Amino acid sequence: MKVLVTGGTGYIGSHTAVALIEAGHETILLDDLSNSREEVRDFIGQITGVTPQLYVGDVLDAGLLDKVFTEHTFDAVIHFAAKKSVPESAAEPLKYYENNVSGTISLCQAMKRHGCKKMVFSSSATVYGITSEEPIAEDAPLSPYNVYGNTKYVMEMMLQDLCASDGDWSVTLLRYFNPIGAHDSGLIGEVPTGVPGNLMPYITQVAAGIRPHLNVTGTDYNTPDGTGVRDYIHVVDLAKGHVKALDKATPGCAIYNLGTGAGFSVMQIIKGFEAATGIGVPYVECPRRAGDLASYFADPSKAKRELGWEAERSIEDMCRTSWAFAEKYYRK
Repeated sequence: MKVLVTGGTGYIGSHTAVALIEAGHETILLDDLSNSREEVRDFIGQITGVTPQLYVGDVLDAGLLDKVFTEHTFDAVIHFAAKKSVPESAAEPLKYYENNVSGTISLCQAMKRHGCKKMVFSSSATVYGITSEEPIAEDAPLSPYNVYGNTKYVMEMMLQDLCASDGDWSVTLLRYFNPIGAHDSGLIGEVPTGVPGNLMPYITQVAAGIRPHLNVTGTDYNTPDGTGVRDYIHVVDLAKGHVKALDKATPGCAIYNLGTGAGFSVMQIIKGFEAATGIGVPYVECPRRAGDLASYFADPSKAKRELGWEAERSIEDMCRTSWAFAEKYYRK
């Protein structure tokens, strides 16, 4: 297929572009570079031997989208382009609704104008909100509790309504939990802007000497070691899940969790990183953050059953590749 990847130079988008090219799909990238780097396109080329074309711009730009869809006849779109910071979304909700929701509307309108009606959509486990169900299956109640999660929920509902209104549309909603890790080459990985909001980028910055220590928020949860448990998934496994979803897509709207089906605690990740790299990670115990759950992980059995996909990489792989990328990036 010929596939447009929006947000294609971002963390998950770039790894998915690699997976698409390696699977034989012609891949075109669109990214506004607000949270990524143009050089990532060249890194994708170094990894795969194929350097994809990159359009620099915003999915809100209807003129740009028409140019892209006129110059290429796409079979499908994989849509990653969205802002994702939970704190920033609380401070600037209009910015998030405009970029995430209005941007998706703009993209769908362009797809419709040009006869492309197949999308794999990057959603998030944030749509489940605070839940006591565990592991979390796709039919769990949806109740996002932050602005970022609300935008993902609205986008999901809109895409489901679109499929219900027109039987030619095929949309696959992929909900995933905590992507970490990097490509084995060490060329592409996660580069957060500002203070990292996720655990692994914070750990790698501490390991690189950029930050003095890690704050472990909450050590008194009802978990084996008292720290929060989450479903961490290697980004390469996640990328392959998008390719499987693309290959299996049929008319209508399908929903899948992409996760490992197991939880790992903050302390397990810290110790796993230290074991994989030989680098100590100093940390400070801090109070719980409001709204955080003790444990939160996926039931990925539907993806295994229907897509033939399951996560394969270990915590050691996640930690080792995270550091291989971070060491190369921060010390270059």
